[in-house]
Amino acid sequence: MAVNGDTIPNGMEVCSKCEDNENAKKESWVKLNVGGTQFLTTKTTLCRDPKSFLFRLCQEEHNHSLKSDKDENGAYMIDRDPEFFRTILNYLRHGKLVIDKNQELEGVLEEAEFYNVTEVIQLCKERIKVRDDTNNQSNVKNVYRVLQCSEEELTHVVSSLSDGWRFEQLINIGSSYSYGGPDHAEYLCIVSRGYPSRTTTDHNTDRSKILQKPSRMT
Repeated sequence: MAVNGDTIPNGMEVCSKCEDNENAKKESWVKLNVGGTQFLTTKTTLCRDPKSFLFRLCQEEHNHSLKSDKDENGAYMIDRDPEFFRTILNYLRHGKLVIDKNQELEGVLEEAEFYNVTEVIQLCKERIKVRDDTNNQSNVKNVYRVLQCSEEELTHVVSSLSDGWRFEQLINIGSSYSYGGPDHAEYLCIVSRGYPSRTTTDHNTDRSKILQKPSRMT
């Protein structure tokens, strides 16, 4: 008989320390059957999140009140999607959330919530928010208005912009002559406001350059 490459004479028992080490190695591995797909991983991986269902699963050997079904190979049976579980398991292994291009973020989130893996839940919610914000920005169409104002009115026009209107550009169109008084500089103040693409048809008249006094802008 050999242990770690060393031959043990017949009649000599293996020391209890070696047996304990071998037993510890066997107990450190866990077999899972998720939706019919077999997974082999370690307790260390499954216990990364102490609040997760997977952590509690690993405590079954120490808590006999917890009972989960096992298949004929001794694997814990979990009736969930194996592909989404693979993504979550890989995160627990190396700490990076890598999602397959064919997977939906919402699907990964749903499974993460089932297993209660808190970090994956948070990462999925953050990515969904970034995705939705990006999509919303791409669906926004800008409507422009051109306001004609004098130099004296210019400061008031810019400072009183509200309701989502923002300053874009200022164009000096020269001076207007006032009989009996000094010339006054005139400006075109271009402002814009974003609208969801589905509502832009309601603002078609705003697409043209509307020349009006700042007091008429709302």
